Amino acid sequence: MKIAITGGTGFVGRELTKLLVQKGHHVFILSRSINKISNDATPIVWLTENSQPEKELEGIDAIINLAGESINNGRWTKEQKKKIYDSRMKTTDEVLRILKALKNKPKVLINASAIGIYPASEDKLYTEQSTSIGTDFLAKTVHHWEQKANLAEQLGIRVAYGRFGIILGKNEGALPLMALPYKMFIGGPIGSGQNWMSWVHVHDVVNALLFAIEHDIHGAFNVAAPHAKRMNEFGKTLATVLKRPYYLPVPSFALKLALGEKSQLVVEGQHVQPIVLLENGFIFEFPNLIKALNDIYK
Repeated sequence: MKIAITGGTGFVGRELTKLLVQKGHHVFILSRSINKISNDATPIVWLTENSQPEKELEGIDAIINLAGESINNGRWTKEQKKKIYDSRMKTTDEVLRILKALKNKPKVLINASAIGIYPASEDKLYTEQSTSIGTDFLAKTVHHWEQKANLAEQLGIRVAYGRFGIILGKNEGALPLMALPYKMFIGGPIGSGQNWMSWVHVHDVVNALLFAIEHDIHGAFNVAAPHAKRMNEFGKTLATVLKRPYYLPVPSFALKLALGEKSQLVVEGQHVQPIVLLENGFIFEFPNLIKALNDIYK
């Protein structure tokens, strides 16, 4: 297949490109900086004054939209929140413009999303059938992002949006920051320790995205391992894999002072199940946390 990716130079994008190339697909990466793109993919400039990426994308089978300012970059100041929100809206608007301009439309648009759309809870279990939407900044951003991407259905294109859990990888994403205290021998429970961590190995993320292209998945699909952990258990497992102690608690107020509103990413959480993927026959390579962390730190 011919598959276009926006945000292809990011954490998930690079892993996804590797997988697609290994599977024999022709990958197009839309980026402002084509120098960052590996030789395995075809670079296409976009979001510049004179760029017309649609001229090079006729005949693509699918497009995967991962573009947007990382939520992990710095504190969530008013300016940073605007950048996080606007980057997702602007890039998705450009994806829609490209799709409208193509004479031969791709069959599917897979759009990134996040489980942060669900309200934080210590006792609720969320599936794709859950209609509850959070009222915080991240939930509103994700909800608006999904709504915008869904406009591609008006062009006769199937739309699916992968609601990512906390993506685990050795050098990028949330895990390096979470592992740092343990490596310094000061790791321990965060907040009450009862908040949920719906995690997922980055390899399962990229396999799920390809799976969604190849199968008839519409709308939301949760991209989180089937065995979520409460923060206490997650921390103990991480400490075991790193061969470090687990004893020094980190109070919620300290994290809120250090990270501001962004602290909700580790102080709060959602218990999410990937029902759509499982019912369609997707098999997680890393369904269990101990297996995932052992692979990452092998």
